[in-house]
Amino acid sequence: MATASAAAQPKPQEPEPACLQSFELYESESTFYIFGTNSDKTLWRLLKIDRSETPELDIDECSTVYTETEYQELLNVLDEDHRSTGGVKFVTKFYGIIGFVKFLGPFYMLIITEQRKIGEIFDHPVYQVTKTSMVELANSKSRSSFLSSKDENRYKKILNSLDLRKDFFFCYSYPIMRSLQKNLTDPQEGWLLYESTFVWNEFLTRRIRNCLRSTLWTVALVYGFFKQDKFAISGKDVMFTLIARRSRHYAGTRYLKRGVNKKGRVANDVETEQIVYEAVSRPTEVSSVVQNRGSIPLFWSQDTSKLHIKPDITLHAEKDKNYEATKLHFENLRKRYGNPIIILNLIKTRERRESILRREFDKAIRIINEFDSEENHLRFLHWDLHKNSQGKPTNVLDVLLKVAFRALSLTEFFYCQVAPPSESETAHWPALLNSHDPYCCDESNSDISQEDISGSSDSSGNGTAEDKPETSELPQLKPPIFQKGVLRTNCIDCLDRTNVAQYAYGLAALGHQLHALGCVESPELGLGAPLAHHLMHFYERMGDTLAVQYSGSAAHNKIFSAKRGHLKLFIRSQEFFRTLQRHYSNACIDANKQAAINLFLGYFQPEQGNPALWELESSSEEHNNEPLDHTGDNPIPKVKSEGSLLCVSNASISGGSNELLNGAQPDVINELQPSNVESDLVDENEISQPFESEVSNSRYTPTVSDNHIHHVPDSQYYYCNGSGDSNFLDPEWLSNSGNSSDERSIAISSPDAQRSTENVISAIIPETMENQVAEVQGQKLPEHFVQWVNDGDTFWF
Repeated sequence: MATASAAAQPKPQEPEPACLQSFELYESESTFYIFGTNSDKTLWRLLKIDRSETPELDIDECSTVYTETEYQELLNVLDEDHRSTGGVKFVTKFYGIIGFVKFLGPFYMLIITEQRKIGEIFDHPVYQVTKTSMVELANSKSRSSFLSSKDENRYKKILNSLDLRKDFFFCYSYPIMRSLQKNLTDPQEGWLLYESTFVWNEFLTRRIRNCLRSTLWTVALVYGFFKQDKFAISGKDVMFTLIARRSRHYAGTRYLKRGVNKKGRVANDVETEQIVYEAVSRPTEVSSVVQNRGSIPLFWSQDTSKLHIKPDITLHAEKDKNYEATKLHFENLRKRYGNPIIILNLIKTRERRESILRREFDKAIRIINEFDSEENHLRFLHWDLHKNSQGKPTNVLDVLLKVAFRALSLTEFFYCQVAPPSESETAHWPALLNSHDPYCCDESNSDISQEDISGSSDSSGNGTAEDKPETSELPQLKPPIFQKGVLRTNCIDCLDRTNVAQYAYGLAALGHQLHALGCVESPELGLGAPLAHHLMHFYERMGDTLAVQYSGSAAHNKIFSAKRGHLKLFIRSQEFFRTLQRHYSNACIDANKQAAINLFLGYFQPEQGNPALWELESSSEEHNNEPLDHTGDNPIPKVKSEGSLLCVSNASISGGSNELLNGAQPDVINELQPSNVESDLVDENEISQPFESEVSNSRYTPTVSDNHIHHVPDSQYYYCNGSGDSNFLDPEWLSNSGNSSDERSIAISSPDAQRSTENVISAIIPETMENQVAEVQGQKLPEHFVQWVNDGDTFWF
């Protein structure tokens, strides 16, 4: 019988049969029997799990493929064989194995007992987990020794607190953990798919995959967001899908996961993909575009506090004086997406806590660029969204849309035609048409004509393509377009402001995707177009979902709400309660949630004789996989939160001083929080290489010519040399060119533009705020409430 320990030497992976989608669990006193079948129940497979007390998982997969009649006969034979010990009993029906986990006692098997279809991609159904179960593998003889173990039960309770019914989804036959471009240009199956950055149960499935060298029995869970809908345009039904995939590396909750770790992994790393194709049974053209969000890749942290809504930020610049971890992060992104890497940094310039991080991030980017090849230079734009949203918040959407058009002209997007599947190829459809395909034509005879990406946002976006007569079953092949690079957006939490910017990029890309599919005449969709409002709903839902996962509350959607015309008082009241909800979650819930994530991902693995998870006192700094060093001459100070930032560094900060902004004050009492040590065992024992196999397959394999997306003439952009807020566009151009008829440029060129920063900061309330305050005061609300809503500081005075 094969065991996990006996699988040290990998054996060649054989092609797997059609995927198993439904399972039946039976038990005897000594063995668990799992029968798996495909969607139409034409074939059955058998898996045996030994229930005796063994140090390693003992699994045997029967090589025989049974018909339904043979499966029933085999079940009767097994029942007769175990008649002396009570026979074989049915336990439950389920829909896939999530994995196996071991605490201090026996192994447990996590299974999906209920699922719900939430969409499909090219006839491949996508399911959300709606109910799970933890099955103990020990039999009655070995179970008694663990019944009285309080620690064992506590670990089970912690793991069960991670609600897999919320936002975990999977697909049996389509690799949903990978982008469409990866799947079509570098198809992979089975074993390799679990090495993806976005498969959250990679650790839990590692034992069974090592043992069987097969993924027939498990499902690959993606954590994030999935939403799909059809909309009609130009007489066509178009399927739109928005997917957000959270990275399993350095994963966790706000305040407990911040910045970067030594391996270049960042907190709240999310890949967003939008897929568009015609909603017919066998679409022949498909398009997708990918963007990324992630924490500022520096060593920094925040301590949670029940007393303060905005706790201190501590910059640990001494940990990475040469920005090696920061550079490693961008190398990882480059291997995932190709060049260029475009950084859109939305943090504040006027707020003390954020401004020092902004200067340090800017310094890191410039140093990395100085010692890297020109081809690998990071493109960046530092733009204070909060400052530019004062007055009329919706103005920032116009500016962000122009940034998005410029970024899209550099990264482009993915478009291709796909081959119609045969009956035998349906399970692996779609497939990219290429030069060897009989449907392929000479690329010189056809092209995708696209308008310039001008960066302006005054297009109505209502143009439609004329109906074309169908001349053949398959249209003449157009050359594919490949995305080559990625837009990486961040604010402090990569939640609220980041989501607005991602919407703008998604809108810019959607116009070009629809244009490539022949649905619209103009590749530009304006903010007033009906599709823009439809897309906003998608991104707002995604933003709320990701915000709840990371911070405990829905996103602050002030700009989206303002765009819909909601009353300012309503918006402020909504933001107030979301802030309180987020603060409660951060202070009271996140520590337990982080402990559950650590167990699920294998970052903490219980062992007899070692401290238990709840016995390890830690701070948010230890969640960066770096123990606090109290032996040095300069220990890390803690101060009462006044919205300050502590810069723990002897190195100079680009563009500013590194002195302590606020003097040290008495410590705030910190609650015990579980350790978050990203165990070396997790990475050293991974099947993957230091960067996953998907990483080595760049998304920019072919290079597209510029006639797919014509760049805006360089005369419209000023490329900075070592100074300024951007090196790929001129910030002045954002505020002074390409404005629409409703004077959207006031998002930048406000009446206060000539005032010094000092005067702006010292102003009590700008004129644009007075009317808002009058609205609030008209409701006879307390003065300190008004101050808290406007300033965003601590609520207690």
